[in-house]
Amino acid sequence: MSVRVEFFGLARKQAGVEFLDVEADDLGTAILVTGKKLPQLSEACFNGNRMRSGFIVNVNGNEFTNDPMRLLNSGDSILILSADAGG
Repeated sequence: MSVRVEFFGLARKQAGVEFLDVEADDLGTAILVTGKKLPQLSEACFNGNRMRSGFIVNVNGNEFTNDPMRLLNSGDSILILSADAGG
């Protein structure tokens, strides 16, 4: 299923794009696929199928999580940002 991975702050700078659409059923798979497509982002933000310390994911603007087993639905939006980017 297709989900949109969006980037904010340092993650966007590392990615070099605002968003990427990927096929994934869970957060860990979305992270792995995104890392393969954007290796420069992977080095800075990802550790395998998990986020590196200092980065977090928001799903659909409702839930902050770093759980790679978090199931996703088609059309979900994932925002990757540094944990201190909030305001």
